[in-house]
Amino acid sequence: MSFIGQIRSETSKAHVIAGTIIGTLACVLAALLADSLNFAEMSPQHFRRAIATDILLPTIIGGPFFYFLLEKIRQLAVARLELQHMAMTDSLTSVLNRGAFVMLVEAYLEKAEMGSLPQSGTLLIVDADHFKNINDVHGHQAGDQALKLIATAINGALTGPEIVGRIGGEEFAVFLPNALPEKASVTAETIRRKIRSLPFPDGVSEGILSVSIGGATFSRSTTYKELFKLADSRLYEAKALGRDLVRFEA
Repeated sequence: MSFIGQIRSETSKAHVIAGTIIGTLACVLAALLADSLNFAEMSPQHFRRAIATDILLPTIIGGPFFYFLLEKIRQLAVARLELQHMAMTDSLTSVLNRGAFVMLVEAYLEKAEMGSLPQSGTLLIVDADHFKNINDVHGHQAGDQALKLIATAINGALTGPEIVGRIGGEEFAVFLPNALPEKASVTAETIRRKIRSLPFPDGVSEGILSVSIGGATFSRSTTYKELFKLADSRLYEAKALGRDLVRFEA
């Protein structure tokens, strides 16, 4: 089980209840084993009393003890998970921050190179067009709203195990595992169209938001740095050709 999986298991109430039951039963069994050497010498009345004591006493004492202990461990696991989520998440848009995004993509590429994952995929860089004008004309609160809308639209265009992060001020990145040019191109166009049709600012039927997207696909051993460089080149190409476009390096 992975570290994250272990923490999530520890945050479950079922984990607390199961641990309490198992711990209490272990205490009962230990008490019965400790008394078992004397059972043969006991009268029936003393035997029944000893059995009852060996069951009730560990249950009364051990049950609450194990529940309290495991509940505290669960609460600590919840806190650890929340802190880890906060450390990996962009606070404004709720997608991964740059560090977490790069770390996860690099982990995928390393596993792909070792053969445990498909050695193919696509990196998309999604950059908001004329974002400075949005801040200057509509204010920074509107700029923040625009970024939230873009992040929501990107997530809404994805259907699989994609990785999404905010890697700059108005720049997002999407990693599409095992997605070759045809599928990646469809996904990128879907993202672009969704953002172009967003009602922004408030009160307009079709907003002023648009993005330029640069993409790079791979089907061999590569690195995040190499993929980013290729995708970034295509992004600048899309910007130079008039923005609100998708360009790919295949």
